[in-house]
Amino acid sequence: MTQLVSQAAVEVSGVVLRRTLPENGAVEGRIDFWRERWMLCGRCDHRWHVDLDWIDRWDQAKEICPGCGMTCEHEDSPRVTVDSDDPALEDDRVSQFFWYHTTMQPDWPTRHFDPAAVLTPETRRRMGGEQRVSAWAAGQRAKALHVGTYEAAVHNMLRRIRDQAAERGQFYLYRVRLKPSVVVREELLVDPGNFVGDVALDEVCPPGVDVAPYLNYHEDPGGLSLALGRDAIASVQRIAVPLPDTWDERWVRDSVEALEGMSGTVVPATGKPGRFTRSSSPRADLGRALGASLAGRLPVNLQSQFASAAAFAEGEDPEQWARRTSSLFALIDNPPRALAALDGQDLREI
Repeated sequence: MTQLVSQAAVEVSGVVLRRTLPENGAVEGRIDFWRERWMLCGRCDHRWHVDLDWIDRWDQAKEICPGCGMTCEHEDSPRVTVDSDDPALEDDRVSQFFWYHTTMQPDWPTRHFDPAAVLTPETRRRMGGEQRVSAWAAGQRAKALHVGTYEAAVHNMLRRIRDQAAERGQFYLYRVRLKPSVVVREELLVDPGNFVGDVALDEVCPPGVDVAPYLNYHEDPGGLSLALGRDAIASVQRIAVPLPDTWDERWVRDSVEALEGMSGTVVPATGKPGRFTRSSSPRADLGRALGASLAGRLPVNLQSQFASAAAFAEGEDPEQWARRTSSLFALIDNPPRALAALDGQDLREI
């Protein structure tokens, strides 16, 4: 196993500008969750710079294209696009950058991936028997893997926590190095995933192509992500997230004191007759408010996902919850802590 020795990150106000691991020449792209994005109009081809608050207003039809006045309701309305100065857009530099991925799999990318291994006999019968299970498993194995920016990986984790109710699931952050010999698809794709994000590898990487770059609309909007096969990956490093000992001691202490001083008595929620409403408690309400207060300090496109990931449930240990929530916040507010932790991990060759 090889261990990397890294130069110090160049950091300005929590933003990682450039980082190089000299032992193998790998380059860390700029990491900035708050950065401005580029918009491109599908009608008039006007291109302009906006911040994330502008995009949030745009999605609510409160902004227009400066070139033609179009709003977001139109089919060819402006969409976020890549930064044309992103060096990762150069095909011969794609393999020089680190790429990232988050998952609950502790051994990603799994060498002998068997998606049918977790299926119960009952599930196999409902799927139509072993022949159909085998066909389904082959389809799962034919899906492309996805890697992207550090921001996209964290964004993906928060989205999965919210959408899949995985608040207490153990996630892992992977840093990925590609093989120097990879062949990159010349055409930049536009978010090729279906409604659940799946991409068939052979559809985006025909014979002779190893990596398909695409504009990511959903995680780190405007960022560059890659669809690829397992054979395109040279090595990975892994850390469990959120990281221990990265929490804000003062925030944790204040939050724990507030929660422990609050009643945990469950109060049935009231609502219109016949409508289901979740019971709550003063302590759970306070916990959600504390998580929402941290979410409010994040870029607007992450606030909803973070608030869901930081949800406090009655019966939880306040200190464990506060430490986890604060450490989750640190992944976004202080990326160098996660990068330093990755630096200390051995490479696992694929």
